[in-house]
Amino acid sequence: MLLQDRGCRFRELIAEKMKITQSQYDFDRIAKAIGYIRNHRGEQPDLRTVAEAVAMSPYHFQRMFQEWAGVSPKHFLQFLNVNYAKRIMMETRLSLLDVAGRTGLSSPGRLYDLFVTIEGMTPGEYRNGGEQLHIHYHFAISPFGEILVASTEKGICFMEFADDRDSALVALKSKFPNAKYSFGEDDFQQKTLAIFESDWRDLDEIKLHLKGTEFQFKVWETLLKIPMGGMTTYGDLARVIHEPKACRAVGSAVAKNPVALLIPCHRVIRATGCIGNYHWGSERKAALLGWEAAKMRK
Repeated sequence: MLLQDRGCRFRELIAEKMKITQSQYDFDRIAKAIGYIRNHRGEQPDLRTVAEAVAMSPYHFQRMFQEWAGVSPKHFLQFLNVNYAKRIMMETRLSLLDVAGRTGLSSPGRLYDLFVTIEGMTPGEYRNGGEQLHIHYHFAISPFGEILVASTEKGICFMEFADDRDSALVALKSKFPNAKYSFGEDDFQQKTLAIFESDWRDLDEIKLHLKGTEFQFKVWETLLKIPMGGMTTYGDLARVIHEPKACRAVGSAVAKNPVALLIPCHRVIRATGCIGNYHWGSERKAALLGWEAAKMRK
């Protein structure tokens, strides 16, 4: 019986690994396609040309992309247009100013900052490299590639895209070098991963347990108020937190966001309407923004 149980568990692990590998492979092709479309937008490539660029037939590429985004590649491209981005930035600016003045629910996108809460770590919790912390970590599938998600007993403390598992784990452990680590999934992580599958109105509260400065927390909490499908700039963020001359400091705080996706730093773009850089790649940022825009317009 013990050998049978071990055999079943081994097969489950193999199946999970194959699922993750296929999911990563599919997203890599989608990201490559998005990159091709962005780099050749002046030529307005058709479906066949884009499919050939990722070594797929037009039929299978269209089907894979539609399943991932919920819209066609042609429709998706509209969400990456500079003029579209400028219009959304204006709408988001008004939304952020509105949020700064009151706390009521103003749109479906505003649900985000109502179910994600941030608790700052105390100096005692991260003293001496986090030796008082016990961190659980787990690799999981997302629509944007594999992710590493980690949590303390109080909430999610780290999440990033794991294109390379070893590098992602090194990044986690560099933040808390003396913490105790255990591989495994807990309730905090399960609630977090539900954002890819559930209606947000049905989600449980997601708690974040983060290390940061007072200024960083102010910026991160403001990022939570950017509605899904919205975009903003460093300048607008600085104005919302009443630090209009602190654009550079705001940019630094955004770059140090320890929790990808949950704190949506990908929604910060350049004032020109161009997407700009992203720690995990500009193609992934474009995929995130387009995917969210498609979801909000269903």
